[in-house]
Amino acid sequence: MVKELGEVEALVGSGSFSERVGRRLFTAFGELAQLAGWIASDAGRCADAQRLYLSGVEAAEVAGDRVLGAQLLSSLSYQLANVGNPCDAALVARTAVRGADGASPVVRALLLERLAWASVKAGDVEGTWRALDAVNDSYDRRGDAGSEPEWVYWLNQAEIDVMAGRCMIELGRPADAEPLLANAVASYPVERAREVALYLSWLAESHARTGDLDAARDVVERAQRHAATMPSSRTEDRLDSVVRMLWRVRPSWRLRRVLRPARCGASGGRRA
Repeated sequence: MVKELGEVEALVGSGSFSERVGRRLFTAFGELAQLAGWIASDAGRCADAQRLYLSGVEAAEVAGDRVLGAQLLSSLSYQLANVGNPCDAALVARTAVRGADGASPVVRALLLERLAWASVKAGDVEGTWRALDAVNDSYDRRGDAGSEPEWVYWLNQAEIDVMAGRCMIELGRPADAEPLLANAVASYPVERAREVALYLSWLAESHARTGDLDAARDVVERAQRHAATMPSSRTEDRLDSVVRMLWRVRPSWRLRRVLRPARCGASGGRRA
């Protein structure tokens, strides 16, 4: 991904092309920057991710693609919401939503999802509920897949339910989160080990917060087995957090914990 991004950057920096071709090149650069930023964030390289997202925003502006620029800003807000300043994350997420003129229903649902997460992390309860309601309204208006940009292919009802479940946990309603998370995880094939492990970590937390500690431990162990097949810094951080939560109430439990120094600080923002 970094190689492809560098090749496009070199081309737009030194090549000669028409305005139409230039727009396409800058759009391609913006899309690659978003993917590279997402990968860097998942690997714990958050300063790199932030730099990539912002360079992508600049490329999208040159291309005149406001929707792509909004996608990049919302990706940055998602990262900031976890280890940066949640209020800054909410501001960036709102900017992305407001600036996405002409966004398709599924894209708008994606931007609103990230606004919901930034809002709940910032302690804005009403804003979180408004955003979650708007996510469902927008997604319900979706048309055929051909009317959506390719980069939003992954957003489906299961992903929307996972985000809603995560927000419910943050809002102190873990019992409401459990069925959303359990049903979403059940819809994922085992070969998508990273997503399964990550989403199981939230299901385990919902169990822990409702007091069902045995269920939480069982889910953590399932998640660890999936995570072992596809390592991810983000997944390891999430499981480590849940394991520490369980240890505080059941210190005798033998649960594997990931022991390594954090690789992101507040300036970059690690996703969780």
